[in-house]
Amino acid sequence: MEYEIVRMEAAHVPQIAALERSAFPDPWSESSVASDLDNPLSLWLVAQAGGEVLVYVISQSVMGEADMMNLAVLPAARRRGIARALVTALIRELAGGGVHSLTLEVRASNYGAIALYGSRGFRSVGRRKNYYEHPKEDAIIMTKEFTDGTEDPDTGAAADGL
Repeated sequence: MEYEIVRMEAAHVPQIAALERSAFPDPWSESSVASDLDNPLSLWLVAQAGGEVLVYVISQSVMGEADMMNLAVLPAARRRGIARALVTALIRELAGGGVHSLTLEVRASNYGAIALYGSRGFRSVGRRKNYYEHPKEDAIIMTKEFTDGTEDPDTGAAADGL
């Protein structure tokens, strides 16, 4: 499947909001997604094909640390490596912007996502008891640190900068 990775634009908002509603029990509203376009702390990336949003990811960064807020994949685009490519693009963007770590929470039962993040160099650093409400579930906290602000995109490991 051919796709391109771009920064979110206003035209993406309705599709992202629809994907939020289909993917999450407590989705962001369309107005929340739209208003976040102007948030200087947020970075939204979209993988799209023919104008259709396949995958999106949002992060927020403060003082060199970023939090991956959400990532959702259109069902037809799952297991095609698109989410992996989008996470890699996010890591590159953040590292290039001076971010030194990226943290996320993932449902303890979401083995596919945990494996995806592990393949990109994230490691489990803790658990948030009953973090998710619908259904009630723990979150696994995962983080990735960039030692010099760069990363080897092929392995997900921090590059040595040489």
